Amino acid sequence: MAQFTYKADHVGSLLRPLELKEARSQFANGEITLEELRVVEDKAIAEVVQKQKDVGLKAVTDGEFRRAWWHFDFLEGLGGVEGSDTGDGIAFQGVQTKSRSIKVVEKLFYQPHREIEFFKYLQEQAGDATAKYAIPSPSMLHFRGDVDKDVYPDEEEYFKDIAKVYGEVIKDFYDAGCRYLQLDDTSWGYFSSKEQVQKLIDSGKDPEYLQDKYIEVLNTALKDRPEDLYVTMHICRGNFRSTWISSGGYEPVAERLFGDLNIDAFFLEYDSDRAGSFEPLRHVKRKDLTIVLGLVTSKTGELENPDEVKARIKEASEYLPLEQLALSPQCGFASTEEGNVLAEDEQWKKLQSVVDITKEVWN
Repeated sequence: MAQFTYKADHVGSLLRPLELKEARSQFANGEITLEELRVVEDKAIAEVVQKQKDVGLKAVTDGEFRRAWWHFDFLEGLGGVEGSDTGDGIAFQGVQTKSRSIKVVEKLFYQPHREIEFFKYLQEQAGDATAKYAIPSPSMLHFRGDVDKDVYPDEEEYFKDIAKVYGEVIKDFYDAGCRYLQLDDTSWGYFSSKEQVQKLIDSGKDPEYLQDKYIEVLNTALKDRPEDLYVTMHICRGNFRSTWISSGGYEPVAERLFGDLNIDAFFLEYDSDRAGSFEPLRHVKRKDLTIVLGLVTSKTGELENPDEVKARIKEASEYLPLEQLALSPQCGFASTEEGNVLAEDEQWKKLQSVVDITKEVWN
């Protein structure tokens, strides 16, 4: 695997501009067509890509502007998966999302994913920058999806089909020109939290078994990936309207994650005490693995003191060489279309700060 080269990066999602929010609302109400919505989306994506390039980012995303959720929209595009309304949202600290989930209604099968075309448009706009595309990790289909037991009475078969379908989708992204794919995953945030692990156990799940299966599924999905495709993973603790779900340092999962997953870099959240210390980084044994430090919060508009961020990077370098570290915000700015509680100009100042700090630290 090639050494990950981006020192300044971001997780992917960006605050939706007002014009886009209004258009999505109009589409939901039947006031405009899908084609008319796409025109608004295209314009907003072209503008947001240019803004990323203007602040100095070398890898750019479409801000996930065509999605309502960071994961459900994508997962619904897999063969055999449908969106569903559970009647309940996902509970965060003091707030709950709108009702939405997914259901596996037939055996998973390959079909050309609708978001391949979304990536192609992003790549057209990226120009000399790298078009980075973020999708939910395959474990999210199991972790968040409701499975009809008549469809998959054998869970081992379900895991094998997840790996197979994801492998095919990843190949399609590569064939479309994608060379940087990010996998977003909240399950490892749960596995890092004593409270959430206990909830999993209470619900009849085995966290140790799930960790082993999630690693196996992802490695199987990636077994044929080309050498020039960067694959990274963002470990998320929940991000909705600037709130969160899980707390806990990476120590319970670090050895497994850093040692067993065949990817190029991890985006780790380090913007608050909930993330614990840098000590788990001692488990990184591979010289070609990069840790992207999420030291800049995406949850508030207050700008971090650059000297304090640089000091924390230096602290992390006591556990891992500086050349294996990079910097980003801790999460996306809008994991759902509602977005976090900060202004767009504050978002851009944060991204500019990330770029400026990396220039000083890594010259």
